[in-house]
Amino acid sequence: MGKTGKAIAKKLGQLKDLIWKVCILSFQVSLFLIIIYRVVPVPITPLPLVRLVEQAFGDDPMRLRKDWESIENLGKNICLASVTAEDPKFFQHYGFDFEQIFDSVKKSFDKGKKPRGASTISQQTAKNLFFTPTRSWLRKGLEVYVTVCLELFWTKKRILEVYLNIIEMGNGIYGAEAASLIYFNKPAAQLTQSEAAAIAACYPNPRRWKANKPSRYIKKKQALITRFMYKIGPLPWEKHKERK
Repeated sequence: MGKTGKAIAKKLGQLKDLIWKVCILSFQVSLFLIIIYRVVPVPITPLPLVRLVEQAFGDDPMRLRKDWESIENLGKNICLASVTAEDPKFFQHYGFDFEQIFDSVKKSFDKGKKPRGASTISQQTAKNLFFTPTRSWLRKGLEVYVTVCLELFWTKKRILEVYLNIIEMGNGIYGAEAASLIYFNKPAAQLTQSEAAAIAACYPNPRRWKANKPSRYIKKKQALITRFMYKIGPLPWEKHKERK
C-alpha cells in the first residue's frame, strides 16, 4: 500500500472513530435528557423551532404559544379524549401496538386502501420530544430506541402528560392548555367532553382543522370520540385515589 492508500486508510479510520464517538455522545445526551424530563417540564422541542423558521420565511405570522400544565391541571376529559382518538390501548401496551402495526402494513399492500397510522402515544411523544417531522428510516429507528426508553424510565402518566404538553395543536400552538385557551377561552381542566373531543379530533392535522370551527368530518370524529371516551376511564391514577 502506497503513501496515498495509507493516508486514505488513516482518514477513514479517524472518520470511523469520530462517528462512533458522536453516536456514543448522542446516546448519553438523549438518555440524560430522558431521565431529566421524567420530572422536569420540557422547555422546547424541535418542531416549534422548525415552525418558527417556516413562519419567518413564509406568509404566516410568527407565533409560539405553549403553556405547560401538570396532568392533574389539564383535567381528565382531554386525557380520555386524546387516548380514545390516538391510542385506545395506551394503558395496555408497552410502547408499540403490534396488532395495529401489522394491520397498517397489511393495508399498505392492498390496493385502494389507505393504511392508518400505527404510532402509539408513546411513539408520538418520542418523535415530538427529539425529532423533526422529516420522515426517514433512520429517524424511525431512533424513535424506537427513545420509545423503549420512555416506557422503561417513565410512567404512563408522565408519557401522557408530556405528550399533551408538547403536541402541535394548531399553527404556532403547542399543548392542550394553549389549545383550550385559544379555541374555547378556558383552561383545559374546564373542557367539556365534547370540547376535549373536538381538540383530539384535530390531532392528525391540527394546522388544517380547528376545534372551534369543526368541519363535517371533524364533527363526525368528535361524536365518535365522545361516545367511546367512557371505555377508557377512569384513568389509572384516579383508580389509585379511589382505593385510598
